[in-house]
Amino acid sequence: MEAWVGALQKRCEGTPIAIGLALNTGPLVFAFRTYPFLVLLPVHPLTLARYRDACTPSRAQDDPTAALQRAWLRTHRDTLPPLNPPSPTRRGLAQRVDHRWRVVGDNVRSTHRLTRTLKNSVPQALQWFQDQDTVIVCDVLSRWPPLKAAQLARRSTLETFFREHPVRAAEVLAQRLNAIKAAIPLTTDAGIITPNVLLVHALVSQLRATLQAIQDFDHAIAPQAQRHPDFPLFQTLPGAGPVFAPRLLVAFGAQRERSASAAELQQFAGIAPVTERSGKQCWVHWRFPCPTFLRQPFVEWAAASIRHAFWARVYSQPHRDAGKAHQAAGRALAFKGIRMLCRCWQNRTPYNASVSLHALNRRGSSLIHNLAKES
Repeated sequence: MEAWVGALQKRCEGTPIAIGLALNTGPLVFAFRTYPFLVLLPVHPLTLARYRDACTPSRAQDDPTAALQRAWLRTHRDTLPPLNPPSPTRRGLAQRVDHRWRVVGDNVRSTHRLTRTLKNSVPQALQWFQDQDTVIVCDVLSRWPPLKAAQLARRSTLETFFREHPVRAAEVLAQRLNAIKAAIPLTTDAGIITPNVLLVHALVSQLRATLQAIQDFDHAIAPQAQRHPDFPLFQTLPGAGPVFAPRLLVAFGAQRERSASAAELQQFAGIAPVTERSGKQCWVHWRFPCPTFLRQPFVEWAAASIRHAFWARVYSQPHRDAGKAHQAAGRALAFKGIRMLCRCWQNRTPYNASVSLHALNRRGSSLIHNLAKES
């Protein structure tokens, strides 16, 4: 690549060179960013697919993709905004938040596998602890993997173990110890217990690694996000906290001219539904081609805001009463929340609940009527 770019620069005498890419991130993009005379123009793969169908009605797919990119770059270059990467500090924060999100996904997968394994060997353990992705669960399963080993342990040993983690409530401690001693084994077949114990050890090791990695990412993300000038705009949001505030900060970015309206951000993030009409038929569905990492922060933050914002709870409750799922109600709330977030972001004004309620009252929103009924 170094030799090819050097020859290209020499041939073009250092003038800017436009390069069409089918992606906007990845090792190839990272490498091209080191050359200032290269102008990167990402072309959406769906655009190339539709362009190929327009050029070849027979749906033949033996046309080289590079030729299509080159033709689109020459004829429709005005429709391709150049890739303008943020500052190195912001890119570092975005990478940390993205990696943390992926590690959390690994943690969820390991937890689900551990839950399924415990159902085959020690299903009672799922009732002893409220959450399985905790250090205390890893320590219990590492020290006493089969149920018989935990039941043979002395009561004083178990008490000391739980108090060190800590579980100091006498009622909770007594209830847990009694449940361990009174548990009935699901099976005594060694052909089932022994392989599951080995799998539990492997899953516990993975769970420990992901839990430690999440903690390390949290320690790395917090100071870098707090130094950003836009962080106070997201820190004051209801339900944001130390996890969602950096994710929302990365989702909005630093280029305010790219999202001139809330509708553009709703469509780009995949929150706004897609309406297709043909004759008398109308089909509304959710937006499939969108960045999943960008859509999830808005939906998850909207779900978390229900517990912290009274207006969010009042808005989402009618959707749940109508029979909609939790995710559907969260997307509907995120659709409304993006409007508020976009206004705060564009005006550089922190969130204020009273200002939002006054704006709803001024527009005559039905949400004010529901708030009055609830209060």
